[in-house]
Amino acid sequence: MAGRALRVTVLHSVNSNDGHLCVDVFRRPDGSIGFEEFRRDVEDPSGWFAVGGFADVRYDDEAKAISDAVAAVVWFQGV
Repeated sequence: MAGRALRVTVLHSVNSNDGHLCVDVFRRPDGSIGFEEFRRDVEDPSGWFAVGGFADVRYDDEAKAISDAVAAVVWFQGV
């Protein structure tokens, strides 16, 4: 359906130590893998917001997506 977001399956979800940031590694319905960084603000009850701009990058390999996420998201390197 036009305008309807495709559902993804989250394979890994890792929170930062303070719980305000998160990286999700996910599989799209077409089988490709991706990742995104999210942020949530305690004062905003709306939930998580994508902040990384990585979600459109497609990978065939889950390990490569994780490796690129570690390289791209500074706080994720130490987790």
